This record gives sequence, structure tokens and C-alpha cells, in this order.
Amino acid sequence: MAITLADLLSDPALGLVVEGRSEPPAQPIQWVAVTELEDPRPFLNGAEVVLTTGVRLKTGAAQRAFVRRAHDAGALAIGFGVGLTHRRIPAALLAEADAVGLPAFQVPYEVPFIAIGKRVADALSADHYAGLEDLLEGHAVLASALLGPGGLAALLGELARMLGTDVALFQYGACIARASGRTARSPAGPVVAAAPRADAVEPDPDPDPTTWHRLPVATGLKDRCTLAIAEPYGRTAVVDYAQSLISVELTNQARNRTGARAASGQLLEDVVRGSLGGAEAAARLAGSGIDTTLRHSVLIVDVASGQRRALRTLPLPDGWSGGATGLVDERLVLVLPAGAMPDPAGLGRYLHGAGLTARIGVGGSYAQPSGLRWSYFEAREALQRGQPLNIADRLSLTSLLMASADVPLADLAAETLRPLEAFDSAHGAGLLTTLQRYLDLDGSAAAVAADLDLHRNTIRYRLQQVVALTGYDPAVTADRVHLYLALRVRALG
Repeated sequence: MAITLADLLSDPALGLVVEGRSEPPAQPIQWVAVTELEDPRPFLNGAEVVLTTGVRLKTGAAQRAFVRRAHDAGALAIGFGVGLTHRRIPAALLAEADAVGLPAFQVPYEVPFIAIGKRVADALSADHYAGLEDLLEGHAVLASALLGPGGLAALLGELARMLGTDVALFQYGACIARASGRTARSPAGPVVAAAPRADAVEPDPDPDPTTWHRLPVATGLKDRCTLAIAEPYGRTAVVDYAQSLISVELTNQARNRTGARAASGQLLEDVVRGSLGGAEAAARLAGSGIDTTLRHSVLIVDVASGQRRALRTLPLPDGWSGGATGLVDERLVLVLPAGAMPDPAGLGRYLHGAGLTARIGVGGSYAQPSGLRWSYFEAREALQRGQPLNIADRLSLTSLLMASADVPLADLAAETLRPLEAFDSAHGAGLLTTLQRYLDLDGSAAAVAADLDLHRNTIRYRLQQVVALTGYDPAVTADRVHLYLALRVRALG
């Protein structure tokens, strides 16, 4: 510990005598300044003990001026050496010291000033050495925590313990890990390191952001990563080291996510395309952490085409790491156990905070590899609604047919609708739009006419053209089903 004035005055080896009435401050002594100048201010930085024999302080005015100047410079006390030019501390000096609240003490003739300086220097050296030891120990503890099974969460837990306060790590504005080092309940409440939280996507760990000190963490990505430390906070070297460790770890995690999502995406693609099934699919999915004996839901994240590269490394907010993730058709696919999926709306807010124009499709909950396929195609079909969050209502015949790679739906749909697309392109006839609205409105020509602001005869004429060009009559049940499926497959891409 650094030495204070009280420590210095109580050292029996020095024999210093307190003569002023001012209480010693608790602030540590930063240095001892020996001076015989009438104005020592140019040579003081503050928090020094000023030692003098008063050689030039011949008058009361000079003595009082000396005290005021030392006080103005931030000195902690004045030590006056007696037995040379003065037998005792001058009364004017003592009176002025008491007036400005500056402690004054007598240094006996037999005590050299260098002894006082050495005592303070030794204390400062010991304090600095102890700080280096603590820093090295802190480095070792943080590195060990990061390399252990607890990973990043354990590192934050140790950092919070060292600082005695709450810490949190944010990427894209969402909390990815958090820990508390407070011994008593704080306004933010007790927190367990990296515990899944329902509010993990909230932008601040505390309603009052002014109570948090934020430090940037460089990861090589545009992810706006910050380390938040609860106030009061004083900068320490161990925090600098923690920032470096977190930076390296998050960069490594981003690289690992790229490879893992590519591999998982290939596996999921084989399953949903139907080229991998049965016991082999179940075994390989289990190796990726998906137990197909349990019910799982598939969630698909689709972003604007220019943003799809970000899905390779995009970290997920706290609470979303309990499932497998992969890239299929440049979309991020999440497979999560039933009942373990956090609120998808929260994920949507997180994606928005990351600057992504995203849509989320959520499929139903099913077991077995075949169920995983159904859930995937439900989620993909739900995406066509075009909303930020799209939840499938139920398993549809379209989804089931799409789940079978043996059914050439895309080819059948193209063959059926190609004449209509060509005619619309050449004549701007709107046949596809009319057909779509006719099927959506349960085959009511009057409703379609009202919806498109056209005459009923125009709608009937267009439907006759559909029959002539495709050979399918939307008024006939079997043909209507065929046309409906063709339009749905076309919408799904």
C-alpha cells in the first residue's frame, strides 16, 4: 500500500512531531519535495510533502506566502526542519498552515530529510512492485479462465471479481455474456456469468446507461463490440489485458463460426433435400448436436443479398447458442430444441441493430430427420409473407411436396406457368396476377374485379386466356390445385 501522511507521522524511526491542527489527509503521498525557495510552485506536481528549513523565510509575510503557495500547488503537508535557522516552526507559518488546512510537522535536527524521502520512496516502490505482481497474477488468472472450459464467460466472471463490479460484453448492441462481481445486491440485480437471459437483446445492461463505462473491443469485424463496466470505474492495466484477450477470442470465434456453419449447412442441405435420410441422417445430425428423437424447430434468417456474407460470422445473442446453425442457400438456418427457443422477435431486433435487413421464418416443431425437413420447408414457405417475423401456421401440402427431392415441382411449375409469363411479358396482360388473386379469393371473379379495380368481364376474359395458354381451368378443382401448387412453388423460388 502507498504511504499516507498519517503513516509517515506515526513512524517511530523518524520521530516527526505534529504541530499544526489540521488533520492528515487520507490521500497517498506521491513524493517528497525538499526546497528552500520562497515560491516552490514551479517544482510541485501535487500530493507532495514539502520539506524546508526556512533559510529564506526570514519574515512572517514570507512564511505565510510560502504556506499559501505550497497549498495552491496541492502539497499535502509541510515538514519544517528545526535546529538550523529556526529553533522551532515559526508561529506565522503555523498560523497560516492552520488557516488554509495544511498539516505542518516538525522534523528534528537529527533526522535528515533524505530519511523521510527514502521512507516514502520505499513505500512507493513496494506499492508499484505489488501492483506488478497483482497485474501478472491477473493476467494468468484471466488467460487460464479463457482457456478453460468456461471460456469467455469465465474470463468475464474473473474480471468482475477483480474489479468488484458488474461487467458485460456486447456485440451489435446485444449482450453475449455478463457477470457480476458485487458482493451485495446492486440496482442491476444479481447476475450469473453468461446466464441465458430473456432480455439479452436489450441495448443496455442497465436502464441508466450513464452508470456504465464502455470500452471498445477490436475484432476485425464491423460488429461494434464493447466491454461495459459498471461505474464507479477506475482504469486498471488488467482491463487492458482483458480487452486484448476478448479481442483475440472473438476473432477466433468468428473464424470458427465460418467453418462450422459451412459444414453444418452442407449436412442440413443434404437432409432437407432428401439425399440423406433414415438412420444415417439421424447419426450424422447427432454428431452436430441435433438429437432427432426430440422435437426441433427450424428458424431461417434471410437478409438482403448484399449482406449475406455477414451471416458467415454473425454472432448470436445470449440464449441462442443452444442449437445448431448452418448456411443453406446463403441463408442462416438455426435448429433449436422445442421449448428452448427464445423469442424470435428479440432476434429480429438484434438483427436490425446489426444493420441487417432481415426476415425470419419459423417452422413447426417435429422429431426425426423427416420432421426436420418439414420444419425447414415450413419456415421457408413462411418467409414468403415478407414480414420481419413469419411463423408457420401449420404443415401444408406444399411444404410436404417441397420436402421431397423426388418430386420435380420446380420443373412442373415452370412448364405450367411459362406460357403465362411469356404472354404477360409481351402484352402486359396481368394474367399471373389475375390468376393468383382468383385463387387467393376462393374463385370469386367479382371479388377479383373489386380487388384489381377491373370489370368482371375483364377478369373472365383473362381466365379464359389462362385456360387457352396452359390447358388448365382454374374453375375445375383438380386444375385449380395444380395451378395453386405451381404458383406456390414459383413464389418459393
